[in-house]
Amino acid sequence: MEPPRERQKPKTVTKLAAESTRPNSQAMARIPSMTALLKAAESFETLRGTPHAVVSEALRKAVAVLRERLQKGGVTEKECGVDAVLSQAREILNARRAHRLRRVINATGVVLHTGLGRSVLPSVAIERIGGVAGGYCSLEIDLETGKRGRRGRHVEELLLELTDAEAAMVVNNNAAATMLALHALARGREVIVSRGQLIEIGGSYRLPEVMIAGGSTLHEVGTTNKTRLRDYEAVIDEQTAMIMHVHTSNYRVVGFSENPGTKELSELARAHGIIMFDDLGSGALLDGEVWSSANEPTVASSLKHGADLVSFSGDKLLGGPQAGILLGRRSIIDRLRNDPMARALRVDKLTVAALEAVLELYHDPDRAMREIPLLARLVESESMLVTRAEKLSDRLSSVLPDDSFMVKSDESFAGGGSLPAWPFPTAVVCWKPAGNVSLDELAQKLRLGDPSVLCRIKEDAIHLDLRTVPEHEYDELIQMMMRGRSSQGH
Repeated sequence: MEPPRERQKPKTVTKLAAESTRPNSQAMARIPSMTALLKAAESFETLRGTPHAVVSEALRKAVAVLRERLQKGGVTEKECGVDAVLSQAREILNARRAHRLRRVINATGVVLHTGLGRSVLPSVAIERIGGVAGGYCSLEIDLETGKRGRRGRHVEELLLELTDAEAAMVVNNNAAATMLALHALARGREVIVSRGQLIEIGGSYRLPEVMIAGGSTLHEVGTTNKTRLRDYEAVIDEQTAMIMHVHTSNYRVVGFSENPGTKELSELARAHGIIMFDDLGSGALLDGEVWSSANEPTVASSLKHGADLVSFSGDKLLGGPQAGILLGRRSIIDRLRNDPMARALRVDKLTVAALEAVLELYHDPDRAMREIPLLARLVESESMLVTRAEKLSDRLSSVLPDDSFMVKSDESFAGGGSLPAWPFPTAVVCWKPAGNVSLDELAQKLRLGDPSVLCRIKEDAIHLDLRTVPEHEYDELIQMMMRGRSSQGH
């Protein structure tokens, strides 16, 4: 007779769960040692030269990813190798670097891309910034008298020469310009605005909220699509400080619509002794075919039609740095300059330097059209873009012979809330990679590169819009495309 077997205690749920998630020691042994990984990283591309602490942290995260995958099973020997772990660490570092400010090759065709910094500065502005950034400069010193002067005085003088305004002032963006105008000129009083102009633009900038923050009371008139001059006149009383005309930025009301122009509103404001403020937003200085075709108002026309105060952005159709530019009657600009809020909104020496250089180009309109990247890209002809696209397509076909490249016509937009309903004909290079390639994954590889490449995916192809890719960026663009393909096993 066999001795009675010792009864085993039933395993608890907790112990069963622990055993089911316990790493397989044999599988875990396949993970390379940290010593081996750190030594290999010294000669691994993109990790070589990176600070030791940064590499170590990335490798620890890569090992953690591998350990988690091993627990689930199905990991090959190659995927456990040193090179595979180093590649994973590189991806982790690339993802981390993606959150930093880096240079981007913009192949989207959106010229004033808000997410990419809007205007690209001309070379003379970049040189001017470098000249004042590396040392001291005459920011607030009048060199003739040796006494303290006004910041940005030369910028103001240039603006007056270019627009015939009585006075000028510069703050750090157009939202700040609007806020300052409301605070200094209409605090505690009413501002009349057409209901169709109560805009919201990028970053949740809502005009009614800005008016409240500026201390004024909004009095909206008319309807979304129709506001008549008599609608404004009917509500003017002793509490009215200002009529505000607002550029609708990133949308247009077309069809059955009506709005009085700057001239009519200025005459009405003058008749009642109140201020007419024209918030142009985009702020075109040149009256070229591009602006007139798109019915885009210019700064000069607004002032000519009697606006007491005009504001616009420096980094939109002007093609300069971020700034808010205010032009108008001297008595009004003086009130803005003396407002306590003005100091908090002033610009720094780098903005002053860049704005000076850009405005100086406008003294020669032909030179401005050639050298200010924004203007040059908006007016580049479709035939020239096709020629450049064919050149890029030929080069890409020679370095990626298995992939398909084709030049097609498409449309670009100005972006940045400028010329919203006015597309520009453009030429794109359509890239169809060979094999079973995910276009979303390939676009992500390009986006995470350094420099980053942003493009469009359309009609089962990656589209590279040449309107926003100057020829001097071709070499880097090709290199990043080749790198993106090689990372997918091409």
